[in-house]
Amino acid sequence: MREIILISFLGPDQPNQFTRLMQVLSVHSLQILDVGQAVIHNQLTLGIVVSSHEKTATALAMKDMLILAHDIGLTVRFKPISSAEYDQWVSEGGRTRYIVTALAPELTAAHLEAVTHIVSSQGFNIETVTRLSGRPDRNLAPTEPKRACVQFGLSGQMLDAHAMRAACLRLSAESSIDVAVQEDNAYRRNRRLVCFDMDSTLIEQEVIDELALEAGVGEEVAEITERAMLGELDFQQSFRARMALLKGLDAEVLPRIAARLTITEGAERLISTLKSLGYKTAILSGGFQYFAEYLQSKLGIDEVHANILDVVDGQVTGEVKGAIVDGARKAELLRGLAEKMGISLEQTIAVGDGANDLPMLSIAGLGVAFRAKPLVRQNANQAISSVGLDGVLYLLGVHDKDLNRA
Repeated sequence: MREIILISFLGPDQPNQFTRLMQVLSVHSLQILDVGQAVIHNQLTLGIVVSSHEKTATALAMKDMLILAHDIGLTVRFKPISSAEYDQWVSEGGRTRYIVTALAPELTAAHLEAVTHIVSSQGFNIETVTRLSGRPDRNLAPTEPKRACVQFGLSGQMLDAHAMRAACLRLSAESSIDVAVQEDNAYRRNRRLVCFDMDSTLIEQEVIDELALEAGVGEEVAEITERAMLGELDFQQSFRARMALLKGLDAEVLPRIAARLTITEGAERLISTLKSLGYKTAILSGGFQYFAEYLQSKLGIDEVHANILDVVDGQVTGEVKGAIVDGARKAELLRGLAEKMGISLEQTIAVGDGANDLPMLSIAGLGVAFRAKPLVRQNANQAISSVGLDGVLYLLGVHDKDLNRA
């Protein structure tokens, strides 16, 4: 009868430990069924599940393991695993798995307690815990943006996806932490296209409000903009109303406005990282092509689609050329870009803040509401508000330590 043993090691991490442990198992011809290791602050935790049909071989291996562990300063424990336990472990390998990502400027024990309480209430088992953010620097300047991220790998079957999403949103609102829940499938690890809204996403301003300030109609346009982003007004209707107020604006102000646009915290780091990893990027904006192309040049965006201001004799006419880029058009453009690249929608990511972004957020494999209005946060797949735009990288499973080596 086959014996199955879990061998657990704990102690200081040292070079060649793993190799020497494998040598013992190799000498006694033990089969390795599973292995996992973690090192935190130079402290090693290692687990190996081994199997053998020869009781003598197992006993000799355990004896040699005890001697070696003592020699290299590790504590070792042996736990027999029954056939029933092993069969249960094998059957769980086919379950749907999930990734939960917790991110905030700083993650506290209270944050992680709250997140794991939500996880356990859904019947999940936490299999892995991984810190994606870099090691905290105690000498970090006060002006430097802070970000912390811990990723949980879960196994099990979700009991109520709606309830879990609602619990994550409540926690985010109460504790300034973002919690993302994703199915851990092949698509999550193979996304290729990222599409961004521009205004209040890649940049901090709403460009149409900036134009309105130059035209002397700032308050009127800002009020309409806010209601449109909240979803209280039809985008096309509100857009035409705002454009009409800009009639007669001197087009010479456009470069001046572009020069004062503020790029959102983390946007440059996010775009440069995505490019280095081979992602394609696009701006799909209800704003204006002139400013989208300005950002394209500044950030290295691959493609832009936005509204084209109609200018006659150096003045804005209050109209745009061609179809208005509204929510439906953004979703259509996202579909078209995915088709052109030969990828599925599951391999796309969309990021935006307003109600007119919801159509593209809803069809993308990963839709992220960034510092968004309540309506958008509630209806998007995921939401980020506590950190900068580069927080999106954590949802892709990117480690800070990997970026530091690039």
